[in-house]
Amino acid sequence: MPKAVERNLVVGLDIGTSKVVAVVGEVTPDNQLSIIGVGHHAARGMDKGGVNDLNLVVQSIQRAINEAELMADCSIGSVYLGISGKHIACQNENGMVPINDHEVTQDDVESVIHTARSVPISAERKMLHVLPQEYCVDVQEDIKSPIGMSGVRLEAQVHIITCANDMAKNIVKCVERCNLTADQLIFSALASTYSVLTDDEKELGVCVVDMGAGTLDISIVAGGAIRHSAVIPVGGNQVSSDIAKIFRTPLSHAEDIKVQYACALRQMVSMEENIEVPSVGDRPARTMSRHTLAEVVEPRYHELFELILEEIKASGLEDQIAAGIVLTGGTAKMEGVVEFAEEVFQMPVRIGAPRNIQGLTDYVNDPSYATVVGLLHYGLQASSDKHSDVGTSDSVVSMLSRLKNWFENRF
Repeated sequence: MPKAVERNLVVGLDIGTSKVVAVVGEVTPDNQLSIIGVGHHAARGMDKGGVNDLNLVVQSIQRAINEAELMADCSIGSVYLGISGKHIACQNENGMVPINDHEVTQDDVESVIHTARSVPISAERKMLHVLPQEYCVDVQEDIKSPIGMSGVRLEAQVHIITCANDMAKNIVKCVERCNLTADQLIFSALASTYSVLTDDEKELGVCVVDMGAGTLDISIVAGGAIRHSAVIPVGGNQVSSDIAKIFRTPLSHAEDIKVQYACALRQMVSMEENIEVPSVGDRPARTMSRHTLAEVVEPRYHELFELILEEIKASGLEDQIAAGIVLTGGTAKMEGVVEFAEEVFQMPVRIGAPRNIQGLTDYVNDPSYATVVGLLHYGLQASSDKHSDVGTSDSVVSMLSRLKNWFENRF
């Protein structure tokens, strides 16, 4: 039995550059998520979303899973798995099919999405998601749900997210070595949109940026659908590295200093505040100004925000994100981030933490848990509605059988 089915559990696993997090959610009778177990362990063997050392990653996963199992009092057999890295790419495609009975059926919707996803991709790449944006029946455009509508031609616009096959295989292999099954691979920034956004933001247009230790994962949502996805291979580790080099302190201490004392905007820090900085080797610790620390951190955050802004402009969707930008992930938690980001982006910015959850909310009510809680929301939707993501949830066999039926009906 892969999971404690009688308890109706769903498990998310986020393998990041700095931490591995496993969260167990129980689906309540009213179809809500209740957090019942959380496992957290420092990640080793990961870099910028990719596996560097398989054995170290396996150990980190196993410890996080064991912790989550202990807290939730269950045995975990399968997980919804987040994936990131600079190998992630996206494209928007169209598909068109004639309507059999002049009224759109579920089969027609599945056929048009299959047509839209039937674009050639190289052998070394794998489709992660095929996400419908909107449909068109004859001349009527921007339809959210076309089922039951009359017409002779159905068109669909979809957003396709792909990843490198080898990168996906490596991360799945790590999970399988812990005797787990990966129910599905989900792009991390897509998962974050499930946990941090409001319906109003999705409709109005918003850019979600998951600021991790190794990557910046970006999803632009407008009109209730994903329009653009990207990964920038830099993150919070750059900030820690700067602190370590300039303050001449070990990297582990630099990380602690960043978390406890750093501020992204120097003007928010008093000149009089001092902090103690551990030295390398047996040298005594030194006292440094917290303002000097902010002067080190600010340029790096400015660079990160500039890279995000460049990606938004390159997508051509800058005018479609009226709700502004939602920053999430551990690197977004620093003091002064919102104020500095609003200065750079010239639009509203907020920090996104997981929403719509019950149970052990104190454990996961934090931006660094946005992705893993989003994986739970994704898993909940996938299990309750098998047609929520036709492109990834259907097997090749069932798709072929539907195509066969479609051809028989047509000819």
